[in-house]
Amino acid sequence: MKDKKNRKKGHKRVDPVLPTGLVFHPDYLKHDSGQNHPESGERLSLLIAHLQKKGLIPELKDIQPYPASVEWLETVHESRYIKMVEGICKNGGGMLDPDTHVGSESYQVALLAAGGVMAGVEAVMNKKVKNVFCAIRPPGHHAERDKAMGFCIFNNVAVGARYVQKRFGLKKILIVDWDVHHGNGTQNIFLEDPSVFYFSIHQFPYYPGSGSEGEVGEGKGEGYTFNMPMFAGSGDLEYIEAFQNILYPLASKFSPEFVFISAGFDAHEEDPLAGINLSEAGYKRMTEVITRLAFEFCEGRLVSVLEGGYNFRSLSVSVEKHIRALMGRK
Repeated sequence: MKDKKNRKKGHKRVDPVLPTGLVFHPDYLKHDSGQNHPESGERLSLLIAHLQKKGLIPELKDIQPYPASVEWLETVHESRYIKMVEGICKNGGGMLDPDTHVGSESYQVALLAAGGVMAGVEAVMNKKVKNVFCAIRPPGHHAERDKAMGFCIFNNVAVGARYVQKRFGLKKILIVDWDVHHGNGTQNIFLEDPSVFYFSIHQFPYYPGSGSEGEVGEGKGEGYTFNMPMFAGSGDLEYIEAFQNILYPLASKFSPEFVFISAGFDAHEEDPLAGINLSEAGYKRMTEVITRLAFEFCEGRLVSVLEGGYNFRSLSVSVEKHIRALMGRK
């Protein structure tokens, strides 16, 4: 009787034998972010090398990405913006904004990044894996409907959320964004949408300047955006308390059917671009909270998507701990 009750509520658990999936492709290294740019291909190549050294790669289900179609990009971006990015890249590249450089291959790589999230969603929904980490670039959470921003071209997580809804018919999506910078693009894309709950914990005041407590959504989406601004110097204790005492009750009330993590690792104490003092152990504990949340509310359905993280060592080790937590390892 207990099992039937849980099934009725949609809280059944995924097969614990299922592996965690990994999305990666060498073509992600082809995005030219510019000379001496912090969001370089090296951060991803060193991350994969670290996972190989630690013996994790053979234990993860390889999920091959594919380029997202323009039609799927248009669920979150304006078509004229997509065409503009394609044109600039075809002409050899250039600057999309003061921080975001593209080369001749960057458009195709950005399609592959968004498609990598879609491939991860498919693997979870088709029960090939219990959850997924997408080791992709360029990142996405600053990308707005009509412009690039902050190293981001297309909003990978936003595309993934719409794909879950339109391809698989799920309605309620939770996005947890723990990048040290507020995800202005993701927030604005879903600002008036009550079907997507956006939770962001980030350094504030800081780039991009948005993400205050007063930003709670608009119109029908009011109450479905929750910003948790953190002062510089905050660390593991403050973040884990926020996850347990604020995020978990909010998620319980919302009862999501799918969970995404905008997983930036630039809030680490060693990262050069910010002032939050998380450790790799902190990231592991945060992951455990969200993984438990996903199992409780949506059969474990979770896709984690790489955003920032610019210290090579702390990025690699933090992602390792993150993946171990996704796998259910201590």
